[in-house]
Amino acid sequence: MPEPAVPPSPEPASGAGSGQAAVLVEGLERTYKGGLKAVDGVNLVVEPGEIYGFLGPNGAGKSTTVRILTTLLRPTGGRALVAGYDVVKQAPEVRRNIGVALQEAALDPLMTGRELLQLQGALHGLRRDEARERAEELLERVDLVEAADRRLQTYSGGMTRRLDLAMALVHRPTVLFLDEPTTGLDPVSRNALWREVKALNEEGTTVFLTTQYLEEAEQLADRVGIIDRGHIVAEGTPDELKKLVGDPALMVKLIDPAQHDEACRVLAAHGEVSDRSDGSLKVRSPLGARAIAPIVRSLDEARVEVDAVELEEVSLDDVFLAVTGHPAEEAEGEPE
Repeated sequence: MPEPAVPPSPEPASGAGSGQAAVLVEGLERTYKGGLKAVDGVNLVVEPGEIYGFLGPNGAGKSTTVRILTTLLRPTGGRALVAGYDVVKQAPEVRRNIGVALQEAALDPLMTGRELLQLQGALHGLRRDEARERAEELLERVDLVEAADRRLQTYSGGMTRRLDLAMALVHRPTVLFLDEPTTGLDPVSRNALWREVKALNEEGTTVFLTTQYLEEAEQLADRVGIIDRGHIVAEGTPDELKKLVGDPALMVKLIDPAQHDEACRVLAAHGEVSDRSDGSLKVRSPLGARAIAPIVRSLDEARVEVDAVELEEVSLDDVFLAVTGHPAEEAEGEPE
């Protein structure tokens, strides 16, 4: 199928082409009125064909960074290249090469899914027959064929997110920006969206994914950058970031709280022991899940009655606490 008809582009910045980073950010800054720095010297590189997870709580600077990278907001310092083009000097070229699915999609609720996709195709320069063909391809891809002629106001949250993803793919972008794509979705819709993102990436699409959920980054991302108060505070693979937290933790829930002290004595042989707010005990052990059987056996031999022993998954809060010294609470300051 022919590519969209667009005017000739200027030469890409800084030698864009084969081997060029999909996203290159150097010293990026955004200062708002009153001196608030929502983004403060961010540096990052996303390689072609990579899924890059961008993690942080609300207010950390994620949204501002994504707005800059997608040409919706101008930086006040530093520079950013996307698909080899400067987001300020070559904004039209950037927009031709990216797809964007924001958390709050501004879609007309009175239009049908098919109409919206065909309109998107027209906006990207596709001829009418090309736009119609591309819409059919994408409706099938995101499993919305049966709902194609229903008005958007009848769509569920998961259906709307899938349609928004399809609209971001109309012009076959090389870099896809997904802003918290699964927020508010049920597990079935979330898993379906994850599968589609993985499939797109396997076909060669570079994905820049913002999320608040470490689980989502673990499922999808090759590498992850954590932003806090406008700064990148950690970067690496999901496994590398989890190791920053320390040894895996296990939760031990006792049947009789009166056996707390005896349980602590027994558990101390297996790792660092601490109390949890819900009355259970936390044990950090390098063995992780493999420590469950020995712990249960030791407690049984000491006649300590146990209700449950479970592996406690590392959370975004755990990682944030490890790298910043404070929990991943919502920050105040990044403008909506």
